[in-house]
Amino acid sequence: MEIIIVVIVIAFAALYVIGGYNSLVKLRNLVEEAFATMDVYLKKRYDLIPNLVETVKGYAAHEASTLEKVVQARNMAASAGTVEDRIQGENMLTGALKSLFALAEAYPDLKANTNFMDLQVQLQKVEEDIANSRKYYNATVREYNTKTEVFPYNIIAGIFNFTRKALFEVTEEAERQRVEVKF
Repeated sequence: MEIIIVVIVIAFAALYVIGGYNSLVKLRNLVEEAFATMDVYLKKRYDLIPNLVETVKGYAAHEASTLEKVVQARNMAASAGTVEDRIQGENMLTGALKSLFALAEAYPDLKANTNFMDLQVQLQKVEEDIANSRKYYNATVREYNTKTEVFPYNIIAGIFNFTRKALFEVTEEAERQRVEVKF
């Protein structure tokens, strides 16, 4: 009788570990899917930026440093190797784009240009999609991180090397500030 009880307890423990492992795998896959979804929108943004920069160049040739910052930030974000580097690069790109649109406010002819307006509308839509996908990504990361840190799942997570994932957040205080254009 004692052997049967021990076997039942071991079987329940094994099922609990298997269930915990499977739920952590599911959450990890959701995090990866959320990042991949966001990556699609980021790619769309990367594709729009060169067209936007070229359109602005014709009107604001003497603002080359702003345009260079946008292109540099785009390239840095696109070539990032880790999630943390990607997050930092995307935040820099967002700040550079804010500067670009603030610059456009100073050029009425540029603001009236249909190509610029069309690109701005497309980019605004993509930015909204990116914001929504960041919310989804952060929600899945929060759920995953919580599960890997609460008892008893933290034991299972430790055994199978489920590590904490980075949230997509603004890391530099300067990026939280409003862009001011001064002439």
